[in-house]
Amino acid sequence: MKIIYNIAATYNSGGMERVLANKVNYLAGLGLEINIITTDQQDRPSYFEMDSNILQWDLGINYAEHVNANIVRKSASYIYKQKLHKNRLDALLKLLKADVVISMFDHEAPFLYKIKDGSKKILEIHFSRYKRLQYGRIGLHGLADRYRSKEDLQIAKKYDRFVVLTKEDQGYWGDLPNMQVIPNSNSFEPTRTADLTKKRVIAVGRFDDQKAFHHLIQAWKTVYEAHPDWSLVIFGQGPLKGDLEKMIVQLRLQGVVSLCEPVQNIEKEYLQSSILAMTSRYEGLPMALLEGQACGLPLVSFDCKCGPKDIIENGVNGYLVKEGDISSLADRIIELIEDPILRIKMGRAARSKSKYFTEGAVMKQWMDLFNSLIGKQL
Repeated sequence: MKIIYNIAATYNSGGMERVLANKVNYLAGLGLEINIITTDQQDRPSYFEMDSNILQWDLGINYAEHVNANIVRKSASYIYKQKLHKNRLDALLKLLKADVVISMFDHEAPFLYKIKDGSKKILEIHFSRYKRLQYGRIGLHGLADRYRSKEDLQIAKKYDRFVVLTKEDQGYWGDLPNMQVIPNSNSFEPTRTADLTKKRVIAVGRFDDQKAFHHLIQAWKTVYEAHPDWSLVIFGQGPLKGDLEKMIVQLRLQGVVSLCEPVQNIEKEYLQSSILAMTSRYEGLPMALLEGQACGLPLVSFDCKCGPKDIIENGVNGYLVKEGDISSLADRIIELIEDPILRIKMGRAARSKSKYFTEGAVMKQWMDLFNSLIGKQL
């Protein structure tokens, strides 16, 4: 069986890239022939290690080069690059002759299903139905977001199978007959769990508007006043790092709140922490919550669309907090800090719930899907 994944690039350290690496390594280990096609790799190495049998192809489209241009120039560039992308992808797919070709709802999504290379086409989304509207942009950008959000639904209908991450998101797409829910799996299966005695809260994600770490840092001011011996460490990188550093200084949280570069062995960092916090404005199925849960950490998260509801049972393995409610976020973190018995109870519940997201359980769903589409059994 030959499977092809399409993604913009694999050099980033983000959740989608981590999920892809985990999937393809698992499938390659089963003996499937795996190819990855990118558009913006530019000869950069993959951030996450890939099985040596996996072939990677870059089409040299480079959508990102005009990302900061004005809307007129950006639109003209995008139209040209879409045509170039379609032509190059069409030629490569007809050469590779795959059984299944998958789009991760990136630039190829509007036309991949039209390519007649003999493969079955799957579209998978790593965010939620209304991701584009959650940018909250106005003017021409806002109009474009609303138009593209409507187009997303029409695109999803065209594929042999459309895979969403959560039951919550499934409800937002309506009654699509080709839709299926398959969650992300745990990135790793820890052999031990955190002992929850370290006076440290961890957060993981890109330093951008989506992750909204400024809310977490603001909440930490309240946490710090109650428990100055606890620290917050945030692992990530991104365009808002400078702004977050300034906020830390303004709130006089230097030495208490730390912004750290991404690390390959994030499991070690979870195991050295006692609570996992997340303040995202929107998600798909957040890897940070899955990873923290697998390590036995109680979870405190904004109740954003989508993902937290599918992972956190409020009051059992963590807390769901109204999105943007900084005061309640701080209160929940303080509650877990001050009650070690509750912290341990929730941590154990988190570890127990992580079994529903094991790699074996999730990848069996993917293999069943592939087999059902092409009529083969592996």
